[in-house]
Amino acid sequence: MTAMSVHPELIDVLATMTERPTGDVEALRAGFRALMAPRMKPDARLTVEHMTVPGPGGNEIDVHVLRPAGAEGVLPGVLYIHGGGFAYGELDGPSPMARDVCAEAGVVVINVHYRLAPEHPFPAGIEDCYATLRWMAGNAADLGIDPERIAVTGASAGGCLSAALCLMTRDRRGPKIAYQCLLIPVTDDRARTASIGRITDPRIVNGPSVRRVWDTYLGPGRGDDVSPYAAPARATDLSGLPPAYVLTCGLDPVRDEGLDYARRLMEADVPVEVKDVPGAWHLFEAFAPDSDLARQTTAHWLGALRTALHELHP
Repeated sequence: MTAMSVHPELIDVLATMTERPTGDVEALRAGFRALMAPRMKPDARLTVEHMTVPGPGGNEIDVHVLRPAGAEGVLPGVLYIHGGGFAYGELDGPSPMARDVCAEAGVVVINVHYRLAPEHPFPAGIEDCYATLRWMAGNAADLGIDPERIAVTGASAGGCLSAALCLMTRDRRGPKIAYQCLLIPVTDDRARTASIGRITDPRIVNGPSVRRVWDTYLGPGRGDDVSPYAAPARATDLSGLPPAYVLTCGLDPVRDEGLDYARRLMEADVPVEVKDVPGAWHLFEAFAPDSDLARQTTAHWLGALRTALHELHP
């Protein structure tokens, strides 16, 4: 990766970054919490309530229910699924991205804290998400949510879980999902795309780290019999899925699989909007939150989500 390929706003940011920890889940968890700590402040734009949801194996699933401050009446709902390689991404409170969705898109957000790998490998996480979606739809009246306007969104592994949840819900004839907003989604455990091979910089999420993510979630030596509820790219039929937004970044190892998933959705007659950010790496917004590029990128997908839930489905 050359300086010329990095977006001009991000060159100095990348120069200050150090090599990411590899193969150490606890180090990744600690590093992510440290990265996000400056943004974990009280947010006057919304109210937050902690609740628990019955899990699929008798477990309890922690969720945070976020509502725009001062909002009255019924609003669209968004199930927000955090990223973090299926193994980290947990924070002491709702995610800053979940808070932005609530405040900027004007929706009730259910921020689900699903079980994490490697302690709880597939299918624990996706089954927790499905149980939370069913709870969300079943309690829509009490939550102030319009059950006809429920969307799912998440970044990275959260994008994978969001896409997988749409497949699972379609196949199980579960609650209706009106929209899927897939941000830099990880979709393919085979990890054979050109972008996987091209992005190797150890300071950012790269091809080798993506392969380790799948080993953590599914186990090494898993063979070729992988469920599409784990890796949505494995699905042979994408018809009948909700309209989608897909965000990718030019210096992201999962860029090609995200674009390919978007193309396959289009071929299945699913309405899709695609946004690619040249010169940016996986989750660059967390490292350069005050950059114009981060603000513009966030505003773009939040605008698409708001339009889908408020303007296209008034």
